[in-house]
Amino acid sequence: MSALFESYTLRELTVPNRVWMPPMCQYSAAPDGPSVGAPGDWHFAHYGARAAGGTGLIIVEATAVSPEGRISPYDLGIWNDTQVEAFRRITRFLVSQGTVPAIQLAHSGRKGSTDRTWKGGGPLGPDAHGWQPLGPSPLAFDERHPVPAELTTDGIREVVGQFADAARRALDAGFEIAEIHGAHGYLIGEFLSPHSNRRTDAYGGSYENRVRFALEVVDAVREVWPDDKPLFFRISATDWLEENGWTPDDTVRLAAELTAHGVDLLDVSTGGNAAGVRIPVGPGYQVPFAARVRNETSMAVAAVGLITDVEQAEKILANGEADAVLLGRELLRNPSWAQHAARELGAAVHVPEQYHRSV
Repeated sequence: MSALFESYTLRELTVPNRVWMPPMCQYSAAPDGPSVGAPGDWHFAHYGARAAGGTGLIIVEATAVSPEGRISPYDLGIWNDTQVEAFRRITRFLVSQGTVPAIQLAHSGRKGSTDRTWKGGGPLGPDAHGWQPLGPSPLAFDERHPVPAELTTDGIREVVGQFADAARRALDAGFEIAEIHGAHGYLIGEFLSPHSNRRTDAYGGSYENRVRFALEVVDAVREVWPDDKPLFFRISATDWLEENGWTPDDTVRLAAELTAHGVDLLDVSTGGNAAGVRIPVGPGYQVPFAARVRNETSMAVAAVGLITDVEQAEKILANGEADAVLLGRELLRNPSWAQHAARELGAAVHVPEQYHRSV
């Protein structure tokens, strides 16, 4: 049997195959008004197409736990009940196609209040629906970004509570898996790395202090997330800095701690926290980081990063480098990638009855 099309069980949830979709921002939500942050027709069509195409698990894009937790004013959010009701339309359809619906709970931190990527992604002020970004320390991401307001201890507690509230709403919205976004230089990742965290209190300095916020968020989410449902954590395994950054050794160490705190799978990416670094991008360039976590800890992992062709994806799983593969840009190009892969490998995958003539 093809490794790609074996089912995978975490806790009491079974995913039908190992072809998964990672979070990819669409920047297509309303920036204000009664439907601010709520998914609309674009999101329904976007995620629905990948579910109809046979994708086993779909992680909905970075969804902010508060208005200032958005990356852009056009991001999704899950801080109110209007957003919850809009998400239910999507989760119902995904489940009807046999796809497991997951959601990434996120806070942008110092990289928030920016424009859509196709508009250049530059910082936005109050006259363009922008806001004052928050961070662990008053350090700007780069020369274009403003200096963030340093979170106080009370502010940190408030954000932890926002993650817990968002998880409750995600459950009410019909999601089966919650993923905490600790990668790509957003708020949790900013606390993890000495590059962006210069605090001298209980949340900065030593490794133990820098991971405190992440573990507090995990504990708060796990407390409200049902025991039978999995919890994921997305990590940037390295800042790609030669010194004073988050490292692969740190990632392995944190993975073991996350397991003890109730995380079931580590979604392993890299980068995003330091501007101007050189990243050796190439096919599967991030897979070795996932493989190391899988080999050195008991944590399950998903690999991501320029995984595009069927043979490559199958080999990653067959070699034991990951438990699942996340296809990002390739699923943007081809919503039915899973069905095409199944035909190539002689495997079975869900095809909607309406499309039976295509089989």
